[in-house]
Amino acid sequence: MSEPEATLRHKTIAIPESRQQDVLADLLLRRGATVLRCPLIAIKDSPDVDAVQRWMTAMIGGSFDDFIILTGEGMRRLEAFAEGFECRQDWHRALATVRKIVRGPKPVRELRKLQLHADLAGAAPTTDGIIESLQEADLSGRHIAVQLYGSNPNHKLIDFLRDKGAQVSTVAPYIYASESEQQQVVALIHQLAEGAIDALLFTSQPQYKRLASVAKKTGLEALLTAGLEVTVVGAIGPVMADYLKAQGVRVDFMPEGSFFMKPFVTALGVLLAEQ
Repeated sequence: MSEPEATLRHKTIAIPESRQQDVLADLLLRRGATVLRCPLIAIKDSPDVDAVQRWMTAMIGGSFDDFIILTGEGMRRLEAFAEGFECRQDWHRALATVRKIVRGPKPVRELRKLQLHADLAGAAPTTDGIIESLQEADLSGRHIAVQLYGSNPNHKLIDFLRDKGAQVSTVAPYIYASESEQQQVVALIHQLAEGAIDALLFTSQPQYKRLASVAKKTGLEALLTAGLEVTVVGAIGPVMADYLKAQGVRVDFMPEGSFFMKPFVTALGVLLAEQ
């Protein structure tokens, strides 16, 4: 296969994190671009995929009596992991069998999407609410799965369950972006404003939400607006483009007809060649 023409030579292209970031980066690099990867996701899948898979295998194998679901985000991430592990039906069967204890309304909504319901809710949508609801329950000898939020080990809840005689197995399906990653976002905002980035490519709404959130948190909203004005902005498709426009961001291009990475990069090359 012949190498594509170096249509992006001497161009610096910023690409936010995504599941296909490596694919997009490779397409850009093969066309001569300098690629700047940006950590523009506030919440990410757990990097310890093996640990999540071991936990899910135990769940599917019927190892747990109870499943404490602390966040809707956690349920969504576990559902995505199950799809990736190609075990969604087994995962759903396991969920239907286990007693489901929820912290608040968001896990309830995620269960409803699977036509499932919560068996017990916290007295309040907090760790203390879960503890209150289980205070009088006999948990001795029960095997309890707990979905954690972020990397918070929730010692208060885990210690309570173990003190009640339960065996506990935790799963942390997602993590939050680190402070060092926020500093990388701040650096990107400055680079955009300095005109050091030729194009910024968006493939999902959380990417822009993270960029805008960091700008607001650090007092750099005006700088971000200025930077986006002098940078070519691309959207992977019409949904992304409409979202950016609704946020007041000018969209310079998107692929025509086929909303995939290769047409996206091709459209960028055509646009920059015309400038």
